[in-house]
Amino acid sequence: MDNKPAPSHRLDHIGDLLAFVRVADAQSFTAAADKLGLSRSAIGKCITRLEQGLGARLLHRSTRSVSLSDDGRIFYEHAQRILSEVDNATDAMASRKQAPRGRLRIDLPVSLGRLHLMPMLRAYLRRWPDVEAEVSFSDDYTDLVRDGIDVAIRIGGESDSRLVRRVLAPHRLITCAAPEYLERHGAPATPDALNQHHTLVYTHAGQRVPWRFAIQGLARQVPMNGRLRLGHTEALRDAALAGDGIAQLGAFLVADDLRAGRLMPVLESVAPPGAPVCAVYPHRRHLSPKVRVLIDEIAGVWNTDPPWAPYAQPMRP
Repeated sequence: MDNKPAPSHRLDHIGDLLAFVRVADAQSFTAAADKLGLSRSAIGKCITRLEQGLGARLLHRSTRSVSLSDDGRIFYEHAQRILSEVDNATDAMASRKQAPRGRLRIDLPVSLGRLHLMPMLRAYLRRWPDVEAEVSFSDDYTDLVRDGIDVAIRIGGESDSRLVRRVLAPHRLITCAAPEYLERHGAPATPDALNQHHTLVYTHAGQRVPWRFAIQGLARQVPMNGRLRLGHTEALRDAALAGDGIAQLGAFLVADDLRAGRLMPVLESVAPPGAPVCAVYPHRRHLSPKVRVLIDEIAGVWNTDPPWAPYAQPMRP
């Protein structure tokens, strides 16, 4: 009767795994021992312990050479990946202890960037004097990889396998007008009723941007043909504040005006679902401290209470 214990199939020593990979790479116990600063017998004990735990022979040994067995070749591929992940984890933790430094290239939406992000970026630069920032402003989706941008802040964001997307804050579009305008013209009851109103239209890249609504649970885009068409959202807000018509604008832009009663929301029952504000950056295994710390600081402020928080969700009747 064989009383030999069954293999445990457990790996309790990452050092055994490292010894195995080094022996396989060098095809030598002696060379692996030299590289790891261990004795040849210690390396042998590592391999024996590993083979007993797995219940498989990993190496063919002879007086002149060491080679992988069939099981050894399979296990070697997995062992390399495991050790690589251990190295990555170690590097990631070391990176977290490093202070941000170097040039930070960041791309911001025009109005959101000027009004809400630049104050935080200036505070970030005061805290981390070894960082220098190069900031571009664009409402287009800049190609971060092509243009060497470290991080972009966007509302929503397209799917791109080259990029990582981290949500920073909830956000939405709000259809609104000044109280004076609504007193003169009344409030539209449905999106179709907007045809009877003065609408203030945002244009981007020479095209009129349609307004968005959610009707009976379905997303709907409604083209607008207002007499005043503007390519700058802050100018659009100014026109709405002046009572020139109804506009559909981001919550980040009009929250203060809504809070103060200078603008009033309309069509809230069909308000569109929100697209969050996100940080987007090229897919890298380790995020540099200058980018990681900036994103963490913005998220720390916005995740709990962005300045437009009371208006991030529709005010349903």
